[in-house]
Order: sequence, then C-alpha cells, then structure tokens
Amino acid sequence: MRENGGKAKLIEGVAPVDERASGRPPDAHGARGEVTVPFHVPFLDEEETRAVIAALRAGSLGGGGAYSRQVEAHLRAVLKSPAAFFVTSCTHALELALMALRIGRGDEVILPSFTFPSTATCVLRQGAIPVFADVASDTWIMGAEEVSRCLSAKTRATILVHYAGHPAPAKEIAARLPAGCLIIEDAAHAFGAMTDQGRPVGMLGDAGCFSFHATKNLTCGEGGALVLKDPEIAQRAERIREKGTNRSEFLRGEVDRYSWVSEGSSYVASDLLAAVLVEQLKKSPLIYERRRAIWHRYAQRLAPLAARGGLQLPILQPGVQSSYHIFAILVAPDRRDGLRQQLLRRGVETTSHYVPLHTSPYWRHATRNAQRPLPVTEHIGRSLLRLPIYPSLEPAQQDLVIDTLYELLSA
Repeated sequence: MRENGGKAKLIEGVAPVDERASGRPPDAHGARGEVTVPFHVPFLDEEETRAVIAALRAGSLGGGGAYSRQVEAHLRAVLKSPAAFFVTSCTHALELALMALRIGRGDEVILPSFTFPSTATCVLRQGAIPVFADVASDTWIMGAEEVSRCLSAKTRATILVHYAGHPAPAKEIAARLPAGCLIIEDAAHAFGAMTDQGRPVGMLGDAGCFSFHATKNLTCGEGGALVLKDPEIAQRAERIREKGTNRSEFLRGEVDRYSWVSEGSSYVASDLLAAVLVEQLKKSPLIYERRRAIWHRYAQRLAPLAARGGLQLPILQPGVQSSYHIFAILVAPDRRDGLRQQLLRRGVETTSHYVPLHTSPYWRHATRNAQRPLPVTEHIGRSLLRLPIYPSLEPAQQDLVIDTLYELLSA
C-alpha cells in the first residue's frame, strides 16, 4: 500500500497539460481565466522523482542499463513476448520494426488514414508505399473488408492501429491477407488492451509498437517499445537499435568485442526515462481501473443524449479489453469547433484529433498518389471531439463535462 493511499499527485512545477498536446491555443482560457477541467494531467508522484534521483546517483544515464532491463523484463512478462526493446518513441519502434522486417522499396503497406503521421512516415522511410484505408463508422478502426479492398500484388504488410486503445480485428484481417503478408501493430494507445480471445495487443502480428509519450496512459515523457516473436528478427532489431553493432551481444558476453555488423540507427532510450517508466508500470493496474471507470461513466451518462441524436458515442466490441486511452464523441461537423470553444469558455478543455493523412498537405502536395475518397475517415476527422480522461479526474469535474454537453447539445 502506498503512503498516499494510491492517489498520485502532480509534482510541484509540472504543468497539468501541454498546450500542443491538448490542441489549445496558447492564449485560450476559461471565462474567468481558469481551466476547471484540463484536457490531460500526467499521473505522477514522488515515486517517479525518487526513481530519477536514484538513477542519477547510480550513474544510470545512458541506454541499456538496469532500469531499461527492468522495463523490458516487465514487457516480456506481461505480453508473453520473447523479445522486448525499450526505445526512444513509438515512432522509432515503428521504424525499427519495418527495418527489421525488411519492408523495402516498392512494397505496399496498408494502414488507416485516421492515425498519427508516424504510421505512414515509417513506411515512406523504407521507400515503401502507404495505401490508405477507411475505418469503420462504429469502431473508428480499420476492418477486414476494407483491408481486402486495398490488397494488391505488391502488398507486403498491413499496420493495425488500435485507435483509442480498442483492439483492431487482427484475427479477421489476418484471414484476408495472402501468405507471407506481415502484420505490424501501432499500439501507441493500447498498452494493456486484449482481444476477446484474451490475446494481448502487441502480440497479434509480427511486431508490436507502443508509446510512453507524455500524453499516454503510462508515461516517461518520451519513450516507446518494440515487441517481437521471431528470434532472428529480434536479433536484427537489436543490432539496428544499437547503431548497427552487436554491442548488446558483447555486453552479454556472447562475443569478445563488438563491431559494425548491420544497418543501424540510435534508438536506445536513456535509463533516466526507464526509471520513470518502472514506477509507472507499477501503477498500471490503478491507472487502468480509474480510466475504465471514467470511460464507462461517460458512456452511461451520455447515452440518453446520444439516443436523442445529440452525439455519437464510441463502442467496444464484445469481450475485448480496452486500455481506455481516449473517450471521444462525434458531433455534427459544423458544430464541432464551436462546441469546443463553448466548452472552453466554461472551463472544460477538449480537443479534436487527427487530420486524415490522405487529406494532409504533405500527401496531397508532396506526392502524386491518386487517392480514392475515404468518406468515413473524412467525416470522423471533421466530427470527433476528445473529452478529458485521466486517473486524477474527479467525479465533480466529469460531471461538469457531462452537464455542459447536455446544456450545449440540447439547445
């Protein structure tokens, strides 16, 4: 039992929300100059502070140290993965996965357009071609039928995005793929999620990629992880992560010296970040339970408003375990931005989410790829509004969000 009764508190001097992460303009504030309900508050307390101080005193600054090994051991145990690598970000985990899996020039990789740019930039870095797919109108996740529509003779892989922490239908998608087609999981939102067969997200395909960014359920500020099943691919990934050397094998005493043995980059994360993440992983059950309760309270309390047509609620597929990373609603596109500003004037921070990648300036102007319309994705991009959800969100704060939505959307 923790001394503070299991309730993490803000560390003094830590801002409750990053303006870029929330989407809030720097000069935006509530009607009285106050934000009553921030969009995001990191779940940190003195334990993370003590862990960083201990790491500093021990000289654990670089990557691959004792704290990083603890993180990787925890990931292997929880995910039942033979190989786990703590890296600098989920973006780097995706890049490392595609390099280790040898996705190359001219290969086509199917992925949803409703995702963060990293899901596509990792493909472009390999000289491969992103093929953007639409998402389902109820789950907001890419489904098996849409993947089938995108298949071609050049398809080499698909990237599943477990949006909001809800598992994508990996089993159904795998059944539609030709032999040898790889599955990479962008599980940035989904650490701790499971399918209805009890399989952990990240272990549903050939590679799983996680984020521990400042806005994620578990955070160390910046950081990510790559998990793999195949020992040969894992060895390639380990060497690429270590600048193309076999340094990790040297440190384990498997070779007498290390040298340049493959392509590589620097994807090793600092042990200072790992020290924070070790403490966050200990809090994982508490964080999960609080987010789950808040998510379901939103769903229950907003159901009557949704039944009247005021908004569309997210759904969970039967039997799955979400990570409850995001609670979002869909409203009429011509109301979304105005609603967000009205909420902000009442002290409630909310934010929209992705600009669909196939409509983004880079894809439209820097490439010449013809792109078919993706109507569901385009509608969601104009309609989605994310509500505050984090472990320290108090019931009174959540009531303010819910009551204000009723007031504004019932008018």
